Amino acid sequence: MLELKQLLADMSCAIVDEPEKLEIEERVEGDTVIFTVTVSDSDMGKIIGRHGKNARSIRTVMKAAANTVGKKVIVDIAE
Repeated sequence: MLELKQLLADMSCAIVDEPEKLEIEERVEGDTVIFTVTVSDSDMGKIIGRHGKNARSIRTVMKAAANTVGKKVIVDIAE
């Protein structure tokens, strides 16, 4: 799961202005990996994007990457 978490971190760091405040928690429940992304308040809009486009794109890429290793993934963005 380390490569999935690193992929999520790399994508998220490229979007936000304060990557040092980016935190990613990982939970495994069976064959599902749940990532919770926390960013600073000022970066919340950037990680979600206009009408949720950035968040939707991140989730799509993560699902495709998880599919290659036979896992399911859920990406939550904590407020």
